[in-house]
Amino acid sequence: MAECGASGSGSSGDSLDKSITLPPDEIFRNLENAKRFAIDIGGSLTKLAYYSTVQHKVAKVRSFDHSGKDTEREHEPPYEISVQEEITARLHFIKFENTYIEACLDFIKDHLVNTETKVIQATGGGAYKFKDLIEEKLRLKVDKEDVMTCLIKGCNFVLKNIPHEAFVYQKDSDPEFRFQTNHPHIFPYLLVNIGSGVSIVKVETEDRFEWVGGSSIGGGTFWGLGALLTKTKKFDELLHLASRGQHSNVDMLVRDVYGGAHQTLGLSGNLIASSFGKSATADQEFSKEDMAKSLLHMISNDIGQLACLHARLHSLDRVYFGGFFIRGHPVTMRTITYSINFFSKGEVQALFLRHEGYLGAIGAFLKGAEQDNPNQYSWGENYAGSSGLMSASPELGPAQRARSGTFDLLEMDRLERPLVDLPLLLDPPSYVPDTVDLTDDALARKYWLTCFEEALDGVVKRAVASQPDSVDAAERAEKFRQKYWNKLQTLRQQPFAYGTLTVRSLLDTREHCLNEFNFPDPYSKVKQRENGVALRSKEEVTRKTLARGFLQRVASEIKDNSGIDIILGVFPFVRELLLRGTEVILACNSGPALNDVTHSESLIVAERIAGMDPVVHSALQEERLLLVQTGSSSPCLDLSRLDKGLAALVRERGADLVVIEGMGRAVHTNYHAALRCESLKLAVIKNAWLAERLGGRLFSVIFKYEVPAE
Repeated sequence: MAECGASGSGSSGDSLDKSITLPPDEIFRNLENAKRFAIDIGGSLTKLAYYSTVQHKVAKVRSFDHSGKDTEREHEPPYEISVQEEITARLHFIKFENTYIEACLDFIKDHLVNTETKVIQATGGGAYKFKDLIEEKLRLKVDKEDVMTCLIKGCNFVLKNIPHEAFVYQKDSDPEFRFQTNHPHIFPYLLVNIGSGVSIVKVETEDRFEWVGGSSIGGGTFWGLGALLTKTKKFDELLHLASRGQHSNVDMLVRDVYGGAHQTLGLSGNLIASSFGKSATADQEFSKEDMAKSLLHMISNDIGQLACLHARLHSLDRVYFGGFFIRGHPVTMRTITYSINFFSKGEVQALFLRHEGYLGAIGAFLKGAEQDNPNQYSWGENYAGSSGLMSASPELGPAQRARSGTFDLLEMDRLERPLVDLPLLLDPPSYVPDTVDLTDDALARKYWLTCFEEALDGVVKRAVASQPDSVDAAERAEKFRQKYWNKLQTLRQQPFAYGTLTVRSLLDTREHCLNEFNFPDPYSKVKQRENGVALRSKEEVTRKTLARGFLQRVASEIKDNSGIDIILGVFPFVRELLLRGTEVILACNSGPALNDVTHSESLIVAERIAGMDPVVHSALQEERLLLVQTGSSSPCLDLSRLDKGLAALVRERGADLVVIEGMGRAVHTNYHAALRCESLKLAVIKNAWLAERLGGRLFSVIFKYEVPAE
């Protein structure tokens, strides 16, 4: 990791084009390959879900047929590279105001190619209201699903598949969002869904849950009373008014009732004693902003107390809040959080979800896709195609709050193999992959965002160079540049948009954007060349000298993670372990990322080394050296999302030493990872700013050996 890394035709399509800032085909993507639909229609918002197949390019490597003499292939690359088309599965979720439902349905109808789809799963109150319209426009039979079942299925899905999905809101922190790492055991929990009213559900397992309570005072109450008080009809405008109001001008506080005596009672003078209490006696007009703020506090406090009581009644310490009432609005989340903390004395945690608005649509989709068993796969958020969590700061008006006009997007890719925890993690629930939280560290955040911006030109050039025979490579590379640049600007303003901001998430976002524009492996030719050079060097150096000179060679000659790093660094180390009778599992990336060696490349490299080295050859033959994939396509590594096959092998072979190599895997991530066995973390620091921050110099070596505490 040597760099910073590194429309529709017709009137309906026209009306849709004019109503949003993004072209419709950038919102309803891959419609021509859509296989299955689901829709969740609430009182004001529609959430559409569909499954599609996505055709994209992948870089494949294949060993040459070396039936001739070695001299004939002295300067030949160690393998050939081909770019092939591959089909993967993607889930699309789109959220928009009900105002646009007819235009959106027209656009989908005009662009829907797959005629195999006969049914659309539907949930929410609007599933009844818009049933005839949906069936008429899409010519699909509406199959209505139970609202609560869909919500629970959707909630379980995002908690299991999206890292940093859940967060706590802390009023006086910077940033105010504190994201939770994926918990391997998500049950039991309480789900409080705040729509027009409030539903409270206790969730015990994937399929066992029960409605335990609720209230008629919810989002509809805020909207309805707010409209009467302020004459404002739009929900987001009400929230905007509330964000600028002072509730103490309308509410009667404890200090208004007791004066200075409130301290002797052990109460804060700022506590609300009576919502709207001053309006009965004050001879004055109250501002719309103050009334909206008082109303928001009143309803949020009521919901928070009710949720807390149910959590205590059922001995639950985690409460997830969802529904259109939340919308990532700080005042709402702050008030609910305060209420939960106050009434539970800090024993119950209020948690919010980045994608709470999609739960019903996700659940409805999963209900309709049960025959495909989507839960058997692991899924990952595609940052290139997702909007991210939008800031709702008081400074932003309703128009500015819109992310892409009035549309919000979430895309999730099906991963090739199931991902699980590394069995050797000391405490999986407390494991945090990333070493530095850039949302916390303003100085580091500024540096790394600038670093990735400055590296863009180099990445674009490398992407174009990786596809010399492509006539549109330069055009696609410019589109990549613009998309990734826009993502970086979003993260400058909203560092919490995709969860905790880290070097890993910046790298992953870049890889997603490169893949979006069909640059599957911009470093493929660089790795091919470096691997060839390193293999020829290995033939010229005796094994003994090579093993002795390992650290010297890294310090003076290391260029990237392929080539010298893997061939003249990792394999000599592996060889020494094998000579000592140690079995070795060598795990490399499943897919390409920067200049990191991939699993398929490592197989070819190992084959060539085995041809020179009887120790490696016999170890491969006897399965004392096993080459496997990590399940990752990132320069960094999340030990809670590893290939299931690797985890099974670690358990089966009784691995008692874990070696993590590379700056991305051992410094940006896993530097503080605690394991149940001995571990060795190795890296060369190839970034001057980071080296200085760690107290070293450029190309300093990290060598961290740890033994678990007894």
